[in-house]
Parts: sequence; structure tokens; C-alpha cells
Amino acid sequence: EMLRSLVGSEMCIRDRFRKKMKILSCTQQKQADAYTIAQENILSINLMEKAASLLTDEICRRWDKSHRIIIFAGSGNNGGDAVAVARMLFLKNYTVEVYLFNITGVLSDDCMKNVQRLQECGFPNYHEISNSFDPPQLTKDDIVIDGLFGSGLNKPLSGGFASVVKYINASQATVVSIDLPSGLMGEDNSNNIRQNIIRADLTLSIQLPKLSFLFAENEDIVGEWKVLDIGISKNFIEEASTPYFITEANEIRQLIKPRSRFAHKGNFGHGLLIAGSYGMAGASILAARACLRSGIGLLTVHTPVRNHDIVQTSVPEAMVQNDVHELYFAEPVDLDNFQALAIGPGIGQEEETALATFDQLKECFIPLVLDADALNVFSTHRNYLNRIPKRTILTPHIGELERIIGRCNNSFERLTKAKELSAYLQCYIVLKGAYTVVITPEGNCYFNQTGNPGMATGGSGDVLTGIILALLSQGYSQENACRIAVYVHGLAGDIARNRVGEISLTAGDIIEALPEAWKNITETK
Repeated sequence: EMLRSLVGSEMCIRDRFRKKMKILSCTQQKQADAYTIAQENILSINLMEKAASLLTDEICRRWDKSHRIIIFAGSGNNGGDAVAVARMLFLKNYTVEVYLFNITGVLSDDCMKNVQRLQECGFPNYHEISNSFDPPQLTKDDIVIDGLFGSGLNKPLSGGFASVVKYINASQATVVSIDLPSGLMGEDNSNNIRQNIIRADLTLSIQLPKLSFLFAENEDIVGEWKVLDIGISKNFIEEASTPYFITEANEIRQLIKPRSRFAHKGNFGHGLLIAGSYGMAGASILAARACLRSGIGLLTVHTPVRNHDIVQTSVPEAMVQNDVHELYFAEPVDLDNFQALAIGPGIGQEEETALATFDQLKECFIPLVLDADALNVFSTHRNYLNRIPKRTILTPHIGELERIIGRCNNSFERLTKAKELSAYLQCYIVLKGAYTVVITPEGNCYFNQTGNPGMATGGSGDVLTGIILALLSQGYSQENACRIAVYVHGLAGDIARNRVGEISLTAGDIIEALPEAWKNITETK
């Protein structure tokens, strides 16, 4: 039952759409609203009522009537949502106060209608701010509903609104933002003013998540986030063009190939893993064990002479091939008998290793994964980047990527540069992190939502490399191998966390959980 929950409740997003779960821009989401209103014969005020009802239900589910609810509303439709929530909470006998900021003297039509509805139901604590603002005292028991600005914002907050944001952020109240925290842009916040953005404890996003939710620097701004499905047109979403997607369990299940009853080990490929230097044999062992737990037919580990015995003993299912060097990788390997190759875990950055890596790339005609030190050598030999074969899979963490592309100021810039590198090299990039993203040469970005902070531990990336190598050896395409591996790697990490906790979790625990992860994703319907 726990495993079904892990796969089925991915960040509170349901398997709502037949096709890929998309992340639309804020402009597209506004267009989706308009399309729904026009094509599905629904009034915009009724769509707002649906959103407010779901928002209210979520608030009531989390907090009882002992809490005072303070609502800060703007003059647009985000404010209209907030005012509608105020009415619904009041009718459920919550203690509610509303502060609506109408600085220009003009409310959106739907916001004005909801103000009228609020007044018609006898709501007593409504304050419309047109000039000066005497803020309420906020306590740790209060719930602030942030409905000041939504996805239509296109510049940083300033002046009085920035002061209101800072006042809310300085309080001990719990903050719930509608759609996204006021002041936060949905995509690029490179030119935003961080201190002028609401810091929410909970963000209730309407219909789809925002790209900016997936960036590390916004974690303390967005807080926990949850998507509320208000019934925006599925046709519009399916037809909308976007490079950004969130990978879901059902999609991964459909990518996994069934096995024939008459299959033998030769049907599932022979992979070559070039890994480990003296003192780093563990990296080769972790990658090899993960590879063998992910369906490969045969695995050969190419490693320095000094590592031979420990690898042979630790991973008896794998064959071991010695390098010519005692301590590190120093000579390329004949690839004729292999279906896929992975280079990098623990190989070190000796100059001789770097040259052997470059020579291996020249001779590589099979699907290839470059990880760890196989990537780091390019930071000091950037003129060799064009030797990377097309369709290669690169699996950097942020530090390894920035050693190649240069330091980035934020996640949006980093993602943009990674997309440019992927297009330039015609390679796949698996950028590892909290929402590991698979970037394709065509510019598509698939964000993964399995996994947890306990996986931020040495060897976790080696495990992922082993899984990708196993899938490539079995004949999966580079894109599908990346997406399946990232998802299953994270799912195994989640299973391991439930066994041992985040603090105690090791890369070995992830490997031990791989059988359950594969069983779950292949057998759960």
C-alpha cells in the first residue's frame, strides 16, 4: 500500500491527462482560462467560484475554526479568488478579515462581483485600502491568505506593495498563497527583488504547477505546493506547445518493455562500465550493482589492476576486465562486444585518464553515458567537447555542469545554458538535483518528482549511471533510458527513505530498494 502511494500521489498531481503532464507559461495559462470560458460555455465568475471552492476546501482541511483568517487581496482576479474564499470561509463560521488593496480605484469585473457577494452575505470585517494602510496585528496562530498578485505580474513589486509583503514576511503567521506567492514570476526571476516576494508556507497552484516552483532558490518562497484542478480545458493543455514537462508514473509504465518468456541473457545486452581508480573502487561497485539490479543481461567492469579483486568479490555477477594501469584508467577498450558504455564513476582526473577518455570517445559507436570525472575532465579540456559523440548522455550535478558552462546566477539561467549545451552537442543532459531534469537535444525538459533529500549522499549518482547503462544495453532509446532511470532511481530512494529515514540513507540503500521499485512500477496498474 505504501508503494502504491509513492507512485500514485506524485506531489499531489493526478494522472489527469492522457498525454504528458505539461508546465505551461503564465501567459499560456491565462490563454487556457480564456479558451475554457469560450469553448466550454462557462462564465469566468463560475470558473473563479470553482477555484475558490477548492481553495476553501484545502484550507478547511488543514486548519480548524480556532484560527483567525486574514486575507490580503489585490484588485485583479487573484484578489477575486481571495475575496470569494473569504465569503466561503465566513459562511463556514470561520473568523475572517479582508484587506483589499484598490489603489487605482479599478477592480477587475470578477473581483468586483465577489466583493458585492461578500457584502451581500453580511460580512463584517471588510477593509478596502485606497491610500494609507493600518495593518492588523498578525500572530503565530493566524492564517494569512495571500491573494495580492497572481500569474499576471510582470515586474518586481515596489513601493507600498513591497512594504505589505515585508510586513507579512516579518510576522509569525502561516501564509497560504493563491496560485503563486505574490511577487514571484512563474518562470524567470533573474531580475526580481527577492525581499519583495511573499514567503509562503503553502502555495495552492491553479490547474498546473509553475516552472519557478521547481528551482532550488525558490523553495523558501513557494513552501509546500499543491495543484488544484479547476477543470481547465484538457484539449487546450494537450495542444499547447511547451518544452517543460513533469514525468508521471503512468507514463513511465508505458515506456517499459515487456519481457518474452523465451528471452535469454543475450536479449538484454552486454554493457561496459569503465569505473574506479585506486581508492575509488566503491564507485564502480555501486554503479555495477545498480546496473545488475536493472535488467542488464551481461556486465563487464573495466577497472585498474589494483581494484580487480575487490570488484570481483563485491559484484560476482559482473565480469571484470583489467586496465593496463595499476591505479587508474589509462587505455581505451575495444567495444565490439558491447551494446552500451558508461564512463566516469570514480575514474579520477589524471592526465593519462583524460587522454584515455578522449581516445575512447573517438572510437565509440555505441550508446554512451558520461558521468562524474568523465565530465570533469572537460572543464580543463573544453576544446575536446566537440569530441563527444552525438546522442551521448551526460549526467552532471550542478557543480559538474557549471565547471563546463560557467557559474550561473540562478536555476533559470542554468537551465537555459544547459539547454543550449544540449543543443550544441546534440546530447542528452541529466541535470541532477531535487527535481532532476532530463534535457533533450530538441530542447524538451522532463522534470522528475520522485526522490528526496536523503539521496544527497556520495554514490547516489553512480547508482543512476548504472541504471542508465542497463537500460541502454537493453535497447532503450537515450531519451527513454534517461527518463525511466531517473524516475526509478528516485522511487528507490523514496522506498529506502521509508525504511531507514533520510539521515541514514546511503547509496547502497537505494540499490537494495531497486527490486521493489522496479516491481512496483512494472506491476502496479
